[in-house]
Amino acid sequence: MTTLARKLRLVDYFALAFGVMVGTAWLVVMDDILQRGGPLGALLGFTAGALMLLPIGYVYGHLVRAIPDAAGEAAYVAQFFPPSVSFATGWMVFLSYFLTCPFEALAAGRIAGYLFPSLNTHELYRLGGYPVYLPHVLLGLAITIPLTWVNYRGIRAGARLGKITTFTFLTLIILFALAGARHGSPANFHPLFSHAPLISILLVWQVVPWLLAGFESVGKYAEEASPDFQGGGFFVAIALTICTGLAFFWVVISAVAYVAPWESLKSNQQFPTAVAFERALHAHWIVVLIMASALVALVQAFNANMIASSRLLFAMGRRNLLAPKLGYVHPVNQTPSHAVIAVGVATAAAMLLGEAGLIPILEVGAVASAVAWMAACASYSCMKPHLSGRLAAIFGLLVTSLMVLVKVVPIIPGHFTRHEWIALAIWAVLGLMIRVPGERERQRQKRLLDPTAESVSARK
Repeated sequence: MTTLARKLRLVDYFALAFGVMVGTAWLVVMDDILQRGGPLGALLGFTAGALMLLPIGYVYGHLVRAIPDAAGEAAYVAQFFPPSVSFATGWMVFLSYFLTCPFEALAAGRIAGYLFPSLNTHELYRLGGYPVYLPHVLLGLAITIPLTWVNYRGIRAGARLGKITTFTFLTLIILFALAGARHGSPANFHPLFSHAPLISILLVWQVVPWLLAGFESVGKYAEEASPDFQGGGFFVAIALTICTGLAFFWVVISAVAYVAPWESLKSNQQFPTAVAFERALHAHWIVVLIMASALVALVQAFNANMIASSRLLFAMGRRNLLAPKLGYVHPVNQTPSHAVIAVGVATAAAMLLGEAGLIPILEVGAVASAVAWMAACASYSCMKPHLSGRLAAIFGLLVTSLMVLVKVVPIIPGHFTRHEWIALAIWAVLGLMIRVPGERERQRQKRLLDPTAESVSARK
């Protein structure tokens, strides 16, 4: 049996996990973050969220080392729970990774259209009031196809692209933050909170699972670790990703709030962050720099999420939780080629939904991340670890339960609307339909291993 190539080192794990974590969302939703919490509320909300994620990262560090399986949470859950629970967990986790791909593909059109307005033409149709432009779709395809090809060719090419884009992006962020530091005023930070302090922090904390999710993707590449990679390196990569992600949001939130009064950021503007910097510096070059940063982040996130989602899809196919053909490994490239192509084709199709179709599903994706972390903590708790591990797992279960509750309980601000519940129901039905071939294959293999089971069942 052909196995996945073993090429990844610590820097690769960090670059890919950070790529899953940080895409273009920081540019698109920065105004929403500040409106939710104000500058200090946003900083405290992210800090609280990141600190709460570290124990969960500790749990993942031990799980990935003990069960180095690309199925990640689906594999951990399968050790202690029925296949149906393993499938439901894996299917929800797959949503959180996969949806980033069409989201970033669409973001490419928005960013390019902002720099070159002539691309915002040839409207194909509208969904939910959002237009879908032909040039945007073509640009998304122009990114989707090469990235699918890169990841079809091998993990080394995908990891190399991840390192280049991640470190280029971080350099660009430092440059535009330093440029903004020469303008603006500390007075722009006031008022420090958008609501009462606790409410402000809570409203920002709600979106942290979406914006800081990605550290757990380390487990999806566990089977591709270099032979000399030490097991303890998994937790190092996870902790480094969480801390770097927190530092990144500290810098961006502070820089945006410093250059302009945060209450002046209007949600009806397409990219309020770029507008704020352009007004503060009275120069267009800063907009180009910010958009260049966003484009690099776009490729970074698209590439990393394609790798993570394809590995998860592959591993679920291998376990007969989905169509078994998805578990195929290319004999030469040593990549899950069928799963990579499936993610590429599905991305191209999902792009046609436009922003109106993806936005409510992205909200579900935030909860999917919390569900994944909850499943991991529950699985690790079942392994009966030592005291520190047990406390980390219990803490993780409490935190992730709270993360889910604040989105599904109607009386809490920021809860799911009707659109999110519909998106969740559609995803569940789609999962049940896709699971059928895998379930048939699993039952067939079960009969082959135990031919007496069918006759006993028939007599009953």
